[in-house]
Amino acid sequence: MDRIQAFFEEMRQKKVAFIGTGVSHTQLISLFRDKGIGVTVLDKRSAEQFQDVYDMLSGIGVMFRLGEHYLDSLTDFDVIFRTPGMYFHHPALMQARKDGVVVTSEMEVFFDLCPCKIYGVTGSDGKSTSTTLIAEILAASGRTVHKGGNIGRALLPMIESIREEDAAVVELSSFQLISMRKSPDTALITNITPNHLDVHGTMEEYIQCKTNLIAHQNAFSRTVLNLDNDGTKELASLVRGKLCWFTRREVPERGAFLREDGMLCYTENGNVTPVVHMDDIRIPGMHNVENFLGVIAALWGDADIPSIVKVAKEFGGVEHRIEFVRELNGVKWYNDSIATSPTRVLAGLRSFSQRIIVLAGGYDKKIPFEPMAETVCERVKLLILMGVTAEKIEKAVRGASNYDPEKIRILHVSSMEEAVQTAFREAQKGDIVTLSPACASFDLYPNFEARGQHFKRLVGELTP
Repeated sequence: MDRIQAFFEEMRQKKVAFIGTGVSHTQLISLFRDKGIGVTVLDKRSAEQFQDVYDMLSGIGVMFRLGEHYLDSLTDFDVIFRTPGMYFHHPALMQARKDGVVVTSEMEVFFDLCPCKIYGVTGSDGKSTSTTLIAEILAASGRTVHKGGNIGRALLPMIESIREEDAAVVELSSFQLISMRKSPDTALITNITPNHLDVHGTMEEYIQCKTNLIAHQNAFSRTVLNLDNDGTKELASLVRGKLCWFTRREVPERGAFLREDGMLCYTENGNVTPVVHMDDIRIPGMHNVENFLGVIAALWGDADIPSIVKVAKEFGGVEHRIEFVRELNGVKWYNDSIATSPTRVLAGLRSFSQRIIVLAGGYDKKIPFEPMAETVCERVKLLILMGVTAEKIEKAVRGASNYDPEKIRILHVSSMEEAVQTAFREAQKGDIVTLSPACASFDLYPNFEARGQHFKRLVGELTP
């Protein structure tokens, strides 16, 4: 019996609970039921609030514990799978672990059972694009690729179909990494800047979560860090295996860099290999040049240069990441709903060579907006604010040293519908409008994808 079969056999002897029925759980719950494993779903919502999923899971024999007391009596179970949205240090889970209950996650178990090489990506910004680029380049090189994790697909449900010669490419958030005790074969940390402090409470805990991506690697692993970012540079001493850098500001001892002539190169042992020119990268912005540098360093020796060049020239970007929506009356509209932090907004603003119209605001993650204020003043002509953070963003912008009310106007709206209509009314031919919220979406939407889809639908409904 192999390890995967042994795992499912062991679970058949256990009382298993899943907290939540999100992306990472619904398929996995179905698989567990197919394997004859008893499952209970714990969810704060009522059945009516997720009726379709409730009916489907009820139909295959799943039990439920719903409502305000869904986390009571966790000692009724042997194993609990937490969703990434459930904080690892939640008092109920801490007590359950103290009482001897196994608290794990889909991604933790996947890492334990995965038979193929794993490429893991994390970072405050750029991790979704970098994850997708790695997957696209490996696929172009002829590998069978399984992409998932925080990027929206659970991988454990397909564990039985993954072969040793395949590749798993996984995006990992701080909420997933907080409990990880196994690291990928190749780890890429794009950058570390303040984020999710509303949950983690301290920057120290947030950094510690990111560090878990490399903390458990062995001597045969590869670690790729951003030489231009202090947060990742300081992790070098923790690297157990081969350390590779990526940078656009200097030539590293080993890794990928941007040459003065615009060529992205890889260097090792004094040998410099040109890979692709920055002008050949289809997705806009210097931050995407940085993403490609990190990916080149992560894949060096595992993918051929023609595959890297092919993806650079053809890859049009990840949905909700400076995604072109449409052009209407000479105005171009972009969806950058993934820009849930000030640093992501900066990357988006720097992708355009003119002053633009920006829709921003949303849920308050307790991170400061001052770091983006000067660039907003420099690159935005009209700032349309909504959500609970609107006042905080305006205060940061007005407090910037280069704030000039003659060059940037600030308007407040009460909804996405009003924001789009206001931008449509104010925009002139040649303008660029982008949704770059600088905040999470939880005040109005379940996630940034839903926010981006709503924005795109509203823009699509505009008429000349």
